[in-house]
Amino acid sequence: MNSDFHIKPEIRILGIDDSALLSEKVMIVGAVFRGGDWIDGVLRSEITKDGLDATDVIGSLIKKSKHYGQIRAVILDGVTYGGFNVVDIQMLYRETGIPVIVIMRSYPDFEKIKSALKYFPDGGERWTIIKRAGKIEEIAGQKNPIYIQRAGIGLETVKKIIQLTSIRSNIPEPLRVAHLIATGIILGESRGKA
Repeated sequence: MNSDFHIKPEIRILGIDDSALLSEKVMIVGAVFRGGDWIDGVLRSEITKDGLDATDVIGSLIKKSKHYGQIRAVILDGVTYGGFNVVDIQMLYRETGIPVIVIMRSYPDFEKIKSALKYFPDGGERWTIIKRAGKIEEIAGQKNPIYIQRAGIGLETVKKIIQLTSIRSNIPEPLRVAHLIATGIILGESRGKA
């Protein structure tokens, strides 16, 4: 079920991104924002590189946070974290009760993904989770379009949240800042794009 709700300027949004893949444990960072204007908190945890624990770890990170009762949407940078540790966005929504928005700068190359998954003994399970994320939809950005998937939230509400929180680029600030923090901590300086 997708819900639409009124978007207040100070809606609490949690953006989550992962760090560089330098070890078997990969740090993930969450940035809690009020709209796109200011940060309210930072969360961190670790997932297993190429594991299958991202959904559970992110769900636990959210539910244990003091911000849990205020977060109205979770924004993820794609559905794969820590290599091919796939997030089941439908399950994450069911377990937390918080709508999930997946942001992608470009349309995924599914043939390339399927090819890479052949190297995993449980590649079929990972592919099923990727497909369960649902339809990929294009949203016009400030300069370039972005692509989204969603769980528990209507398209019009997603567009409003992206418009409200995308201050410095077409990527929402909670996700952009989570990326900067995660890469900065692990690499000593932030790199790449969220």
